Amino acid sequence: MFRFFKSIFTKTNLISEEKDPMKKYLIVGLGNIGDEYAETRHNIGFKVLDEVAKAHDFNFETAKLGDIGSFKIKGRTVICLKPSTYMNRSGKALKYWMDKEKIPLGNILVITDDINLPFGTIRIKTKGSNGGHNGLKDIQLFLATISYNRFRFGVGADFGNGKQVDYVLGQWNDEEKETIAERLQRSTEVISSFVLAGIARTMNQYNNT
Repeated sequence: MFRFFKSIFTKTNLISEEKDPMKKYLIVGLGNIGDEYAETRHNIGFKVLDEVAKAHDFNFETAKLGDIGSFKIKGRTVICLKPSTYMNRSGKALKYWMDKEKIPLGNILVITDDINLPFGTIRIKTKGSNGGHNGLKDIQLFLATISYNRFRFGVGADFGNGKQVDYVLGQWNDEEKETIAERLQRSTEVISSFVLAGIARTMNQYNNT
């Protein structure tokens, strides 16, 4: 009998947590769909979320405007989104799932590549310009603000004049491949810290590491 009532209360608590918007988080990894983009620098957002899925043992499923997966951590529901809209329309997918799941702006984290940071450098910010990044431009347009959390993963800028597009759509070099596994592991820690400790503590602990 005790087990019966315990199971009822446990299910009720889980449902109430899921309905509480402050206990739900949306992590959006930016990238382009298709095998030809899978191992490119521009797809680091997808790559980080694939690592998060491994760490928390969940799968992505194809849904409206993207692939969706989720996991729970200490009473919080974390929804991970890989938009299928291609980089230039990332904002459309983010806004759709933000509204559908009723997730507050402060509980959203966008993972993006950044050529202004050395390879593997992590920098978390609560606001800022789009820096010419087309994915961030579209997100800014749909959210109508530059004040949203973003996790910038440095990919370096080892390219010549007019070669930026080729560089970000290019694959990791041998040196990068040797260290990216550790950087991805570190990135999963960033996600957990954002959800459990908040954005300010996460910035203090992980920025420029």
